[in-house]
Amino acid sequence: MQDARSVQELTALLVEPSPTQAKIIQQQLMRQGVLHVDIAASGGEALAAMRRAGPSVVLSALYLPDMSGTELVHAMRADPALEGLPFILISSETRPQVLDPVKQSGVCGILPKPFSETQLGAALRATLDLLARDDSLEAAGVELEGLRVLLVDDSTLARKHVRRMLENMGIDSFVEAQNGREAAELLNQNLVDFVVTDYNMPEMDGRAFIEHIREHSWQRSVPVLMITSESDQSRLAAVQDLGVVGVCDKPFEPVMLRRLLGKLLAEQRTA
Repeated sequence: MQDARSVQELTALLVEPSPTQAKIIQQQLMRQGVLHVDIAASGGEALAAMRRAGPSVVLSALYLPDMSGTELVHAMRADPALEGLPFILISSETRPQVLDPVKQSGVCGILPKPFSETQLGAALRATLDLLARDDSLEAAGVELEGLRVLLVDDSTLARKHVRRMLENMGIDSFVEAQNGREAAELLNQNLVDFVVTDYNMPEMDGRAFIEHIREHSWQRSVPVLMITSESDQSRLAAVQDLGVVGVCDKPFEPVMLRRLLGKLLAEQRTA
């Protein structure tokens, strides 16, 4: 995997079986400033190209001749040499049951077909945020040393993705749980400064976990951020009523996480 600090430094691998669509998307990438774009027509060809050339980002269609885009990103995440490679899905698919497995794998963006320049730009910025260390919080005087974050998500891949984003911002102390019940037990034993949780989890979901924090935990005032693929607005509104600092979609733009974290820590410093 190649590091990059600007769009111009990105090397992209585009996985698209349609030569016409591949040419259109390649041109859109080049208009954004991505100067090096390789093209693969299948998942197998793409995996071989990744191992051979090591691109800095992969953009893939959902339906490929030999596998799905979901299977492709899962194959990447199962390979130690490719697991951290940023992935962007391009698809006209809208069904949650189809897209959710991709969202849980830790992706930088899901672009519709057709997508706008703005949407592509946001996904590329998220890619850069994943690749490069972000010193903006430290530069602003935000104290990160000793900060401990509790990550709660039943998806190991999603936890890794969020953890990497936070590590890029300078945070290096984490406690992890795969559901709300496990997280509640960890809160009984560990002092944390910030909680990042999913909504849909077995044993105890995100809403029940936050209710437990606010009603039963000795750390009931700990700030909580929810990062979730949940789309039911009534459920999300109920979570907001529990006093979370924010609710982010999966996939999320790291700039939102950075702003929330910076604002929160600055308020704690001046309190």
